[in-house]
Amino acid sequence: MDGWTDRSTSGCVDSWMAEQKKRWLEGQMPVGSAPCPAVLVPHRQTSPPSAPVSISDVETVREGHQSEVLQSLAEEFPPERCFTIVFYGRRGNLDLIAGTEEEAQCWVQGLRQLIEVATSMDQRERIDQWIRDWFQKADKNKDGRMNFKEVQRLLKMMNVDMNEDHALRLFQAADKSESGTLEGEEFVLFYKALTERKEVQSLFQEFSEDGKKLTLLELVDFLRQEQLEEEGTEELAMELIDKYEPSETARARHALSADGFLMYLCSPEGSIFNSQHRALWQDMTQPLCHYFISSSHNTYLIEDQIRGQSSIEGYIRALKRGCRCLEVDCWDGPNGEPIVYHGHTFTSKIPFREVVSTLGKYAFQASDFPVILSLENHCSMEQQEVLAQQLKDILGEHLLTTTTDGRVPTQLPSPEELKHKILLKGKKIGRLEDTLDGPGDEAPDVSDDDNGAEAEEEKRRMKKDRESLAQALSDCVVYCKNVSFRGFQEARNHSRPSEISSLSEAKARKLIRDAGNEFVRHNTWQLTRIYPSGMRTDSSNYSPQEMWNAGCQIVALNFQTAGMEMDLCDGLFSQNGHCGYVLKPSFMRDEGTLFNPSDPSTWQGPGPVTLTIQVISGQQLPKVANSKDGAIIDPLVRVEIHGVPADQAHQETKYIENNGFNPHWDETLQFQLQVPQLALVRFVVEDYDKTSRNDFVGQFTLAFANIKPGYRHIHLLSKDGTSIPPSSLFVHIRITEPPGPEQD
Repeated sequence: MDGWTDRSTSGCVDSWMAEQKKRWLEGQMPVGSAPCPAVLVPHRQTSPPSAPVSISDVETVREGHQSEVLQSLAEEFPPERCFTIVFYGRRGNLDLIAGTEEEAQCWVQGLRQLIEVATSMDQRERIDQWIRDWFQKADKNKDGRMNFKEVQRLLKMMNVDMNEDHALRLFQAADKSESGTLEGEEFVLFYKALTERKEVQSLFQEFSEDGKKLTLLELVDFLRQEQLEEEGTEELAMELIDKYEPSETARARHALSADGFLMYLCSPEGSIFNSQHRALWQDMTQPLCHYFISSSHNTYLIEDQIRGQSSIEGYIRALKRGCRCLEVDCWDGPNGEPIVYHGHTFTSKIPFREVVSTLGKYAFQASDFPVILSLENHCSMEQQEVLAQQLKDILGEHLLTTTTDGRVPTQLPSPEELKHKILLKGKKIGRLEDTLDGPGDEAPDVSDDDNGAEAEEEKRRMKKDRESLAQALSDCVVYCKNVSFRGFQEARNHSRPSEISSLSEAKARKLIRDAGNEFVRHNTWQLTRIYPSGMRTDSSNYSPQEMWNAGCQIVALNFQTAGMEMDLCDGLFSQNGHCGYVLKPSFMRDEGTLFNPSDPSTWQGPGPVTLTIQVISGQQLPKVANSKDGAIIDPLVRVEIHGVPADQAHQETKYIENNGFNPHWDETLQFQLQVPQLALVRFVVEDYDKTSRNDFVGQFTLAFANIKPGYRHIHLLSKDGTSIPPSSLFVHIRITEPPGPEQD
């Protein structure tokens, strides 16, 4: 997109878009560099795009007034002419207004087709596209060929510090026409020589008798011996050959060439992440409190907590990432309409109605399982009535207003039972049983402590709630009634699974330190929400791991802030179909558990698991953002274990000087895990700097339970959590279980 002026075009826009698509598919045009026949509208006060936008950076296109900017222009421009380009990660959206409705449709449909093409490319097509992109970047005079000077510039751009004589030898070997330039297939030959993977070739030859191919049986041997694939190995081998072998002849003979072998290792099946765990694989019929739940703090903010912008975009982004607990702070607004913002600050304001409409539209796009709306209610009685009415009118049947069976719950319902339901978390007048037909068959006994002074206290609270809380809003709260935390014993005495307490990070840490086992037990039957300290005005985050260690389900983070904490969150919830719910380990679902996160000896396990990671090599690592032009990175790999305190650890490789293209480490790191069920493993690549802090290059985080052993690629993510293909690490993983008890 090249400019912010009116670039309206006349003539046949369809043929124009078809031509752009054709040129892009044929590699004649840098992805995203097409001229724009529309008025460009800046998102808030962001700068216009100064460089071509890559189609691979575009997540989706929304039609109509689907942003604050376009909504503010609704009277001036009809929705049929408006659309929004949404990018991956935390990058701001791009709002556009076309000259005509037909022109808008042309752009929307054309972009969607290009996005579909980009996302449906297989491994080989992605590599081909990547090669074309580099060729176009380096071909300065755009003559379709590359001289040696351009090749040298390309090597620097690709993070390669290569001896000039060696580079010239590769160049001349690829220059079959001896023209002094590389074009077409010659450049492909040069690229292949540049990217030759000797470590993969060596592994291939170890299992290939003739050194040219892997027969079906040889591939089966590799899958069993190295990848530890156990069941259906022959069928898997056949599938891999059919899917990744480029040669039809080899496919017909059920053989895998060296090229096919590399493609398999770079594929999802060759990833460190167990591809079967990407889909929904856990039991979803247990009570809500038995799951970790992806949760956002002050979801409406997309910047800091004091002056930042409030936006419905915060809700859309969180929901599309699988977030299942959102927060909304409501205050009285003008014209009887409640507004959402961070009270007593300079953050901007958005209508509550827009937040609920957004929730209604996006709640179940990424996940079918329930959404919890955490309501911070600062409204007058009159505007509370409006809150309740808007929730009911807009959400309709999705809003849960009674228990699933109409009876008093003895335990929380499951995510499966609550599919496509939105649960309101907030204050409630009185007890849930007062509004239902009567207790269930196994309703808890009322203890003697409920008499006398405690009964008086209950009445006093109800009277106070009736004075400050609208009955209509109270009635919308069913399974998530906010209550103040007054200790584990008092909570147990009342034994109401439908109540929930919110704790600051500092309060939660103290409870973990002073009463770790009690906290874990409490979280086996009731929900707990943790939120960041009010001192985090910059929207920084605390580590969610220490809260998950105690079984806390709703660990709310500032989703807008990238960093290690959000990497852990994304790493945990990237499994189980990205549904926002992850089942807790069995010892954290047992009300009689002895487990204390600060004392792993309280967990009766067979002993520590040994995780051995051989960090072999890296491939096409990106340059550091905002680095000096031409600076080539000195990469190192750090592996971090995040888990119970006894398991917290990190180790790192040495750094490789001036090679971000194909660094080789061949170093082995080893970790002992006492409680592997709670462990997350984070791989971080950094650019070593001896005089200042290392610069971030890329990372990948996953739960230990999702690791596949053997030779695996780790596909790196940016600081924003978006993919940066083809950047990867090549590793070998070995997991050693402790020996079982000896048999008599």
